[in-house]
Amino acid sequence: MDGSLPTIRLDIATPSEINLASTVLDQDQQVLLLTAANNGCGVTTSAITMVQQLAAACSGKVLLIDASLSSNSITCQLGLQQQPGFLDLGAGNDLTSLDACLVELPSYPFHLLPLGKRRNDGNGLSAESLRQLLAQLSERYRFVVIDGEAVYTGGDTLTIGSLVDGVILVVRAEETRWEVAQAAAQRLAQAGAKLLGSVLNARKYYMPKWVYDQL
Repeated sequence: MDGSLPTIRLDIATPSEINLASTVLDQDQQVLLLTAANNGCGVTTSAITMVQQLAAACSGKVLLIDASLSSNSITCQLGLQQQPGFLDLGAGNDLTSLDACLVELPSYPFHLLPLGKRRNDGNGLSAESLRQLLAQLSERYRFVVIDGEAVYTGGDTLTIGSLVDGVILVVRAEETRWEVAQAAAQRLAQAGAKLLGSVLNARKYYMPKWVYDQL
């Protein structure tokens, strides 16, 4: 299935994102989860930036998985809410095939696995089904980047974090308290996740008054 990805712009392209992409390449990490302590930190924009950088830096195919329940997720922006996807496959739905879920984006250098349909029984994702899914995707793609839910919104972020090769914590400059970010990192570590680093998003650079005086 084809989709047209809207333009999504980071407030500022921070060096930390570029450095993290280089770190991922150097350490040969393959499956990555991007998450944050709380909502509104710009995880989706950071995930898109990351997947584009990885696609530009490697010769293999790259996949972006939408695991975000936000109403502003990539799945919602593309109008793919009824498309089967990550939640269906991660729940072990035998009636859903992987090929039926993957979306090709002709104008972009990566494929997309949309969110899929939420279950109504209140059960979360199956760790074993997730493990099998990620292993299958690792055989098809050089890199798999997951746009995840925030740590403190509940959901399956901790489960996903324990199954991927590395986790990147997105921190929103001047809004995310250091103590909250540290606590989120600790929860991820306790769940068995490997934290690779963090992305400082929406950073503002202030110009000193004396510079203005010279203008």
